Amino acid sequence: MDEPGQGEVFFSNLFEKIISTMEIATIYIGDRLGLYRALADSDWTTSTELAARTNTYERYVREWLEQQAVAGIIQTEDFSASAHARRYRLPAAHAEVLLERDSLQYLAPVARFTIGLLGPLPKLIEAFKSGVGVPYPEYGADAREGQADANRTMFINLLPSVWLPAIVDVHARLQGDPPARVADIGCGTGWSAIAMARAYPNIYIDGYDLDEASIALARTNAIEAGVADRVHFHVQDAADSNLKGKYDLVAAFECVHDMGRPVEALRVMRELTGEGGAVIVADERVAETFIAPSDEIERLMYGWSVLFCLPTGLADSPSVGTGTVMRPATLRRYALEAGFRDMEVLPIEHDLWRLYRLFV
Repeated sequence: MDEPGQGEVFFSNLFEKIISTMEIATIYIGDRLGLYRALADSDWTTSTELAARTNTYERYVREWLEQQAVAGIIQTEDFSASAHARRYRLPAAHAEVLLERDSLQYLAPVARFTIGLLGPLPKLIEAFKSGVGVPYPEYGADAREGQADANRTMFINLLPSVWLPAIVDVHARLQGDPPARVADIGCGTGWSAIAMARAYPNIYIDGYDLDEASIALARTNAIEAGVADRVHFHVQDAADSNLKGKYDLVAAFECVHDMGRPVEALRVMRELTGEGGAVIVADERVAETFIAPSDEIERLMYGWSVLFCLPTGLADSPSVGTGTVMRPATLRRYALEAGFRDMEVLPIEHDLWRLYRLFV
C-alpha cells in the first residue's frame, strides 16, 4: 500500500515537470527568434522596444517577457509599471547559458535539441507498436543542429586541450611527423574534426557519417574554420567494409550506441587502424549497472534513449538496438566481438562522457 501522501508528492513532482517542459519551449522561442540576444545587447527594455528590434509582434513578445520574468529567467525593473511601460533585462550569468556559444555553460542548443526530439512523437508511437525505428532525418534541423552545437562546446574546449593531451602517445603522434592521419567516425556536423585540426596543424582528417545534411553542414563549418584543406567529410556508413585507409587515430565520439551494427563498425575501425595507431571511443557516462530510481544523469540518458537514440538505432536494419545507455560492459563485449584484444576506460573525468581506448 502507498504511504500516506505519496500520491500527492508524485502529483506535485509531475506538475513541476509539466511546467518545466513548457518553459523549455519558451526558451526555444527566445533562442530561435533572437529575443535573448536582443535583450543582452541592451539594458532595460520594454516589450515594444524588443518587438521592434526583433521584427516580432508586440503582444506575443509582451506575454513572453512576462512569462520569462515569472519563470526567473529574466528580470523586471518595476512590477507596478503598466504592461507596456514595464522594462526587462537578461542577467549576465543567464546570458552565458543562453548565448555564449563557446562556453561550457551554453545550454540553449540542448533546449533546441529537446524540442527537436518531440517532433516525431506520433511516428514514435507507431514505432512502439510495429518495432520499426524512426530514421534520424525525421528529427529535423532542431535535433541535428541542437545536438551538434551542444557537443561543439565540449569539442572546442576539452578535446584538444584536455582529452587528447591526456593520452600521451596519441597526443605526441598528432604533433609529430610525418603528418598523422585521423578518421572521425560518426562525425556529424564536423566539430570534433575541426577542433582536432585547429589544435594539431599538421594532421589530416577524414570524417564519416551517414547523414547527408550533417555532412553538408560539416563541410561548411570546415570552410568557415579555415581547415577545409586538411579536413574532408564523406557520406559513408561506418560499418561499410569498403571503407579503406590506414589511420594513426580512429575516433568515434558519442555515436557507437546509435549504430545498428556496432560490432561491424568497430571491426571496420580496427581494420582502419595503422601500425601503432589508436582507437578512441567516447560515449555516455552511464552507470555501470541498472539502478532505479537513479540520478539526473541516468534519467537524462534514458530520456534521450527512449525519444531518440533507440528509435534512430532501430531504423537501421538489422539492428542490435543498443540505445543511449551503453554500459562499459556492453562496449567491451562489442569490442571483443569485433576483434579488439582489450578495452581500457581512460582516466579522463567528465560529467556526461566516458572515454575508452580499444587495443588492436
